[in-house]
Amino acid sequence: MHTVIGVVVVLGVLIFFHELGHFLVARWVGVRVLKFSLGFGPRIWGFVRGGTEYCLSAVPLGGYVKLLGENPGEAVRPEEVPYSFSHRPLRDKALIVIAGPLANFVLAWVFFVLVFSFQGKPVYLPQIGKVLPDSPAAQAGLKAGDLIVAVNGRPIQSWQELNEVIKKSAGKPLRLTIKRGEQKLILVVTPRLREVKNIFGEKVKVPMIGIMAAGKAEFQKVAPPKAIWESFLMVVAMIKLTLVSIVKLIERVLPLSTLGGPLFIAKLAGEQAQAGLWPLVSFMAVLSVNLGVLNLLPIPMLDGGHLVLFTIEAVRGKPFSEKTKELVMKVGLAILIVLMMVVFYNDILRLMQKS
Repeated sequence: MHTVIGVVVVLGVLIFFHELGHFLVARWVGVRVLKFSLGFGPRIWGFVRGGTEYCLSAVPLGGYVKLLGENPGEAVRPEEVPYSFSHRPLRDKALIVIAGPLANFVLAWVFFVLVFSFQGKPVYLPQIGKVLPDSPAAQAGLKAGDLIVAVNGRPIQSWQELNEVIKKSAGKPLRLTIKRGEQKLILVVTPRLREVKNIFGEKVKVPMIGIMAAGKAEFQKVAPPKAIWESFLMVVAMIKLTLVSIVKLIERVLPLSTLGGPLFIAKLAGEQAQAGLWPLVSFMAVLSVNLGVLNLLPIPMLDGGHLVLFTIEAVRGKPFSEKTKELVMKVGLAILIVLMMVVFYNDILRLMQKS
């Protein structure tokens, strides 16, 4: 039940705001919106207001905004031409298209502001959970449970901060101030270059001292003004990470098996719903960023594909023929179908492996 409720809430909110972005900008530039549907398939409930049909549809895994004149070859009456998407300037079309992904980024930013302000930003403490044998840390006398409070006299607040200092050390000796029970000790350790795999599975050499984190974290609430800026930086970091992940998939550094589809999202949504409100909101923020970035990919049928076509039309100085647009959209649809088959296959494989 948690899984079902979680996935309905997560996908419903993210898709609603994505389509709301398209809807609001379309109305703003004067394009007529014929339909705003949350979900696909047969209509379950709805109403008509201001010439727009608002409805809930049977299949909740999606949603769409139907604009007057948006489909290639769609007939538009002469009196409706001023309100037709296809007859608007390229600038207006681009604004309408990009508004969906931007709405997802703004939504993620709002979610992070709420999480940082009310639950707090998770900070992993610089406490040692394990010391690797024959490592520089072991030779220096570090032990599990030690809390590193300073490096070379500089206070250390988090495990991430400690990692950054070690990486920037270039193998030079570091003077660690540690707290061991009631004692305060100073130990000197010299990082050693070690080959490890990064989050993308690539082998890299980095300075390390041979310690593992205890995994203890505390949530530090962030004042609203600072939370606004910290959340913006978080969204930017998530966008960069998503883009890098896509590049690594193309380079085959990350295997296609890492991709997940609706079933995988449903599983994660259910787990986060069980964990509580703020873990679920954090998960929605991350997913909203992913949705925004994926929709900006230069694949026909996606928002990014439309933007590429608009750019080419602007350079050419004339629009594509309706036949060309239809062909491009068919190619885009084929690509999306293949991608959907891949993620569904991965989802099913994960379920079979766990059963």
